[in-house]
Amino acid sequence: MEINNFIFEKIMTIHETIKSEIKKALLEKNKVKLTVIRGMVSAFTNEAINLKRRPDELLGDEEALSVIRRLAKQRKDSIAQFKSGGRADLAESEEAELAYVETYLPKMMGHDEIKKLAKAKKAELGVSSTSDAGKLMSVLMKDLKGKADGAEVKAVVDELLK
Repeated sequence: MEINNFIFEKIMTIHETIKSEIKKALLEKNKVKLTVIRGMVSAFTNEAINLKRRPDELLGDEEALSVIRRLAKQRKDSIAQFKSGGRADLAESEEAELAYVETYLPKMMGHDEIKKLAKAKKAELGVSSTSDAGKLMSVLMKDLKGKADGAEVKAVVDELLK
């Protein structure tokens, strides 16, 4: 009797992928990348603890993406604060870190793609005035969760309901 050997290739989660990047960053001697990746792994550990799990437990992809989005938002906020405070040097280092953080996020939809979807939803819901903007925003944000920036969606909705 012949036994079929199945090879199951293990697909790495985002959490596992980022943990494995630490070694690569060390070998590349890339201090910024290493700092960012270590910070991400630390944030993943904190999130696991917040979710009442063991610190060494891996997060699922959606949970990891949520943490990465939060880290990106924090860096964007820091950049704005540093620029308004006249600290271009600190803003520059945050921008460098943000570039690495964003490499782990899915590509966001552009203005035109959001506008196309928003027009369709506007017609579907029968939204015609600015008083219904909240209803349209709510539906769009549910559909575009993690695919588009909320500020960009709001700009499109405001543009359509002028």
